Amino acid sequence: MMPTMASKLYSNPSAALEGLTFDGMMVGVGGFGLCGIPENLIVALRDTEVSALTCVSNNAGVDDWGLGLLLQTKQITKMLSSYVGENAEFERQFMADELEIEFCPQGTLAERLRAGGAGIRGFYTKTGVGTIVADGKETMDFDGETCVLERGIVCDLSLVKAWKADEAGNLIYRKTARNFNPMVAMAGRVTVAEVEEIVPIGTFDPDQIHTPSIYVNRIVQNSFEKRIEQRTVTPS
Repeated sequence: MMPTMASKLYSNPSAALEGLTFDGMMVGVGGFGLCGIPENLIVALRDTEVSALTCVSNNAGVDDWGLGLLLQTKQITKMLSSYVGENAEFERQFMADELEIEFCPQGTLAERLRAGGAGIRGFYTKTGVGTIVADGKETMDFDGETCVLERGIVCDLSLVKAWKADEAGNLIYRKTARNFNPMVAMAGRVTVAEVEEIVPIGTFDPDQIHTPSIYVNRIVQNSFEKRIEQRTVTPS
C-alpha cells in the first residue's frame, strides 16, 4: 500500500502559521512594493504578536499595508532590504535608531536568497565593491576584477504569494508578482504560500511550474485587496 502524502492545505492564514513563529526569528517575505506580497499572512504574523523579527524583503511596504503593519507594532527590529523609499514609519524608526537596517543591492539580495535555498553558503560579486556595501566583507580578485563575498540567506520562515498552487504545493506566479517570491520560497526552512486558487495534482504542465512543491510546506487560499502603491493614469 502506497503511503499517503500529508496535506499541505490550511483553512486560514492563522492556522497556516500555527506553531511556526518564535521571537527573534528571521522571516523572508516575497513581493515588490505592494505587488505580489503575502498580505494576509503578514496580517496573521502581526496577530501572533511575535517580536524581535529580522525581516528579509525587497522593501517594507507602505505605512498601513504590507510589512508596514509590523513596523507599526514594533515587531521588527532589523530589516534586510534593497529599497525602503515608500514607508515614512520605516524612515522615522531608522533615523531614531529604533530599527537596524542592512541594505543590500537588489540583484545581490535576490541571489543571496536563491543561494541560501540552493545550499550555497556564499558567492563573490562585483556589485558593491568600493562602497559601504563591501565594508567588513572579504574580497578576492578574479581575472583582475575585485569581488566581494556575500553570504547566502536562509530564513526560519518564508511567506510568499502565488497565483495558483496544486495540492502538492507546486506554485505558479502571475506576471510581475513573480519578482522575489520564487527566491524567498527557496530560502525558507519552512515556507508558507498564500494563493488565489488551488487545483488538483496533475493540473499543471510541469514546464509552467515556477516553484516546485519541495520548497513549499503549507498552502492557504485567500482573497486579496491588491492595493496599488502609486497610481499613475493617462489624462483623458
